[in-house]
Amino acid sequence: MPQRPGVASGRATRRVVSGVPSARAVPGEDPAGSRPIRSHPAGSPAAGSPSTAGTAAGNASVGVAPLIDAHGHVQADPFAQDLVSVLAAAAEARVVRLMVPGWDLGSSREAVALARAAAGSVVGIGPFPVPIDAGVGVHPHVATGVDDSTWEEICALAEDPVVLAIGETGLDYDRLFSPRQAQLENLRRHLALGRTTGKPVILHCRSAAGQRDAQDDLLAALREAGIGDEAWGRALQGRPPAILHSFSGPVDYAETGLALGLAISFSGLVFRRGEEPSAEVVRLVPPGRLLVETDAPYLSPPGAPRRRNEPAWVRVTAAWVAERRGEDPALVGERLVAAYDATFHGPTGVARVATARG
Repeated sequence: MPQRPGVASGRATRRVVSGVPSARAVPGEDPAGSRPIRSHPAGSPAAGSPSTAGTAAGNASVGVAPLIDAHGHVQADPFAQDLVSVLAAAAEARVVRLMVPGWDLGSSREAVALARAAAGSVVGIGPFPVPIDAGVGVHPHVATGVDDSTWEEICALAEDPVVLAIGETGLDYDRLFSPRQAQLENLRRHLALGRTTGKPVILHCRSAAGQRDAQDDLLAALREAGIGDEAWGRALQGRPPAILHSFSGPVDYAETGLALGLAISFSGLVFRRGEEPSAEVVRLVPPGRLLVETDAPYLSPPGAPRRRNEPAWVRVTAAWVAERRGEDPALVGERLVAAYDATFHGPTGVARVATARG
């Protein structure tokens, strides 16, 4: 199981080496997972070390459409020593969009620093072969550690043009590292910030096995915040107001989220026992609101190293999406890129990224 995270307001010193910020511990999913992974999907590469994983993914992806990783914590500790090679492997696997969300103040600062460094480089040259966007926010695990000064800085970071999303935030009633009320308050302020800034909110949601209380409370909070109404539509310029990241939950939860205009992102979690509803949900999501992600360094799909997932392995989940939807993988890849741009970049598309990156 993952270690209990530290206080969100901790101000760890960040160092930058060759334009790449240092990494930190992330309160994410257990790398090995509490539930076993199901059998290999057709076409997924064999397991290997982190260095060979990127090569395998890249070689297998030659001639296919570009891909996205809508959620990868590449500023986390497991990438501290080889982030440059990890990004190179992602580019070889044809990952052309990478969202790096924060989970506390320190990791949000580092996500912004990473996106800024990438913005100052020529994509495809040097240590940043993949365009990087940032999200800033506080994970529900560390909701109790947020004081006023911490939240003020999160809000200030949210105004940076390289920040295209608010989060990762949400509810986690599985481990309850923070009390439910603290998580709900943390979620509400993120939703308010998303509406104020006009940036979609990245939502984590987990209930204990066999339960759905976190999903029900999340939907109630979204309705309370007015998600789905005209004001949110104007603020987000027609984009999804939030993303159900690393989807987990019953089919009707997804249906309600889609009715509210949300996007849904799938990760390696879909291969774990207990997540079978995802196979039905993925067929329900409109192409323009369908995303895939790694949640790196966690939630490795079949074939990827269990100890560390990385963006190059998103192709395994993308292949699963294509198989479950009965669609051509190349078409799915093109639609995933379009959905990422529509969700995070808005009506101006990648032009907004070019402007932010000078």
